[in-house]
Amino acid sequence: MKRFYLTALFVSVFIGKKAAAQDLNYNEVPSVIINSFNKTFPKAFDAEWELDGGYYKAEFEIGVFGTDHDIWYDKKGRLIKHTEEISKNELPKNILKMINSGFIGFRIDDVKRITEYGKTTYTMELKSFTEEWKAAFDHNGNLLSKVAD
Repeated sequence: MKRFYLTALFVSVFIGKKAAAQDLNYNEVPSVIINSFNKTFPKAFDAEWELDGGYYKAEFEIGVFGTDHDIWYDKKGRLIKHTEEISKNELPKNILKMINSGFIGFRIDDVKRITEYGKTTYTMELKSFTEEWKAAFDHNGNLLSKVAD
């Protein structure tokens, strides 16, 4: 019975997430947004568009290794939020210093730089043999959140 409820929960969450976002064809995205996107990300490829909570969201890749990006535009074509996959070597020195002193013995995985309304934060997974954390830092290295993973 427990397995049934877990399966039903998973299906309802998956369907609910898909229902909340509507996939769009390229020609369904307003030209003001396409023009802004092409100007800001001229080397983007494999862009997939959707309407997500009133915002136009694109998932795409850039570069030889296909670095993942997600962006959100408002209806006027203004870039609201940009999430990009980065390497741990691209983290600001203040964040690396904080991790090296506060998370000794942890490795850094799944690093993202998130810029929303002009403010940049960094999220990542910090893993040791016994613990895993999802952590967020500001550009100065201040720990904003830490959640057990």
